[in-house]
Amino acid sequence: MRDRPFNTFRIPSTMLAAPVSHPRWAASGRVWLRLLALLAVLALGLLAAMAWHTWQARGSLQPIQAKPGVTVDAQAAARRLSAAVQLRTVWSPTDENASAFEALHRQLQQDYVAAHKVMQRQAFGKHALLYTWPGRNPKVQPIALMAHQDVVPIAPGTEGQWQVPPFSGAIQGGFVWGRGAWDNKGSLMALMEAAELLAASGFQPEQTIFFAFGADEEVGGEDGAQRMAAALRQQGVKLRFVLDEGMLITHGLVPGMQQPVALIGMAEKGYMTLKLTARGQPGHTSMPLPRSVVGVLGEAVARIEANPMPARLQGLTRQTFEAVAPQASGVTQWVLSNLWLTAPLLESQLQKVPSANAMVRTTGVATVFNAGERENVLPGLATALVNFRLLPGDSRATVLDHVRNTLKGLPVEIEQMPQGTEASAVSRTDTPAYAALARTLRELQPDLVVAPGLLLGGTDSRHYADLADAIYRFSPIHANGADLARFHGTNERISIANHVEMIQFYERLIRKASALEQPATVSAANGGH
Repeated sequence: MRDRPFNTFRIPSTMLAAPVSHPRWAASGRVWLRLLALLAVLALGLLAAMAWHTWQARGSLQPIQAKPGVTVDAQAAARRLSAAVQLRTVWSPTDENASAFEALHRQLQQDYVAAHKVMQRQAFGKHALLYTWPGRNPKVQPIALMAHQDVVPIAPGTEGQWQVPPFSGAIQGGFVWGRGAWDNKGSLMALMEAAELLAASGFQPEQTIFFAFGADEEVGGEDGAQRMAAALRQQGVKLRFVLDEGMLITHGLVPGMQQPVALIGMAEKGYMTLKLTARGQPGHTSMPLPRSVVGVLGEAVARIEANPMPARLQGLTRQTFEAVAPQASGVTQWVLSNLWLTAPLLESQLQKVPSANAMVRTTGVATVFNAGERENVLPGLATALVNFRLLPGDSRATVLDHVRNTLKGLPVEIEQMPQGTEASAVSRTDTPAYAALARTLRELQPDLVVAPGLLLGGTDSRHYADLADAIYRFSPIHANGADLARFHGTNERISIANHVEMIQFYERLIRKASALEQPATVSAANGGH
């Protein structure tokens, strides 16, 4: 039999006929078409809902009329701040810098004569100062404005990395340079500059104002803020609000935001440290046991870091993103305006960035590890310290339970160290006081977006928690990503223009606080957020 050539192969004619439609296949096709149509309708409905929420968010930010700030002699204010920065007010248990604190107190008296005429000054602890400016109406709730005199020391070995000597207070290139220019003498001096301008003009506040200047904030505030708060508590003082240092006017730090965002710290995270201890039999490394105490403790630390407290985009952190949504750009605006749908996506993205991850969960990280003395000796004891920063809603008890469950089965002792605080209460945004704060910022700098935020660190304000209806943690200091390294770091500085803005902010806020008893429209501040 001959093979048929490939090119002569023929397809049977029956295979070329039109396909026969099977009833079951036809019905299945109609079901799929209906399902696709339904999905298309649902998708269009979802897009319409997202568009509606985005449009509503855009319309929630009310316009505000700009009002210039009080006139400030910028160069004179800069010279006074420079003089304060030159004083090495580093707190120490031995009080070796007492003369620097005393010199700062004399400077305040000499530079702010009008303010000292209307305010009473009291000393607490070693160097803390509490000024009282009596109000016209004793029935109106007082307020407290806070700052601290002490600064952190210069890290040994980094002195040569400074562009100018760290305690020179150099005025150079439009900046005041030196340790404390930002944290926190900039705020302290701006508060006193504002008080001086107001007192010299004959202004008297409606309510009493306390200016609380601690001297040991960087080491906990027990000698200053704690004592001053105790004195006010003993007098039965109940504050309408407290304003302390804290969050900043950020540039390029909030994703999707082209405008500067003033983040007002409405709460601060709690603080606790756990000590982990592993015990074993010491011996020679030539005859090691199946498990060393170093290995056991290393596994404990690894488990804690691999099993963090759960993340949650809710409460204050969610408020932050909802507040900036109206001014966000592009896709970010859609995401932030529709957190009812997009929250899981945003939460997953935030967890990838350390600073953002700290906004959505209680964090824990090992900071100190001690074990062994010689390379050829098995230690019988190993310890580690793990520091936690607590998200509002978590407590030290819940963190302790979480760690115990995480380390279950490991022969590790868990001890809670004595120093620690719970996360603070969250201050409300729907109040006239918050509205006045937001309006003050936006009147002076109309391009600002004002939003509530969570302060990741701690401040002296925690000592006033039971004395105040609200605590705001905010300094009107402009900062971008590069500036953050200057905080407690090298080349700390503040621009003269920014220092002027700080003075204008405090001056305007004091005037607005004096009128808080009058009807106020919360929504006018920043869209009611």
